[in-house]
Amino acid sequence: MSDKRQQIYVVDDNPDFRSSLRFWLEGFGCEVRDWGDPREALQALSRVAVGATLPEASCLMLDVRMPELSGLDLHDALQQRGVTLPVIYMSGHADVPLAVAAMQKRGSVTLLEKPLDDEALSAALERAFSHAEVDTGWVPEAEGCREEFERRERQLSPRERQVLSWVVKGLMNKQIADEIALSLKSVELYRSRGMRKMKARSVSELTRMMVSRRA
Repeated sequence: MSDKRQQIYVVDDNPDFRSSLRFWLEGFGCEVRDWGDPREALQALSRVAVGATLPEASCLMLDVRMPELSGLDLHDALQQRGVTLPVIYMSGHADVPLAVAAMQKRGSVTLLEKPLDDEALSAALERAFSHAEVDTGWVPEAEGCREEFERRERQLSPRERQVLSWVVKGLMNKQIADEIALSLKSVELYRSRGMRKMKARSVSELTRMMVSRRA
């Protein structure tokens, strides 16, 4: 993280998560302002943008799924009002449709899977503050990405492919075991092997690979 004072806006309806994230961010010397209600955040950020120039070193962290107004809808509403900030999406339910909407249509920096990994969060903030437009971990437009994905995918056994298809839909191991009538240990084994063959460090990274394959 840079020594420069950075402003981070957080919108998430979980107060415990916001408190934990604020503690982490402030520990790195960031200025943090957060909201649990996305409508309040929309009004506040719109007023800030109209009344003054947003800090150059600033970004917005949005929970994807929130009652009444989703993070995706909030992002759209802010853009319609001329409020443009680098956006980092956060989700405990990372799946392909959300990633497509977040990373392609709206041009977010990245999609992070909850609970947040410290290194992934730090890297995402660095990209946000450098005004990067896409996640550099797996760039859909990069030459050879799709071919590389297909090469890795061909190494999967039918069971590994089946388990991973449920993983990117946001199901937990126990839920997957129930869906395909396998033991929990078997699901854990196929998931571990599949993730290793795909060289995916997290569900969100696997999801980004899926996005690039379907783009």
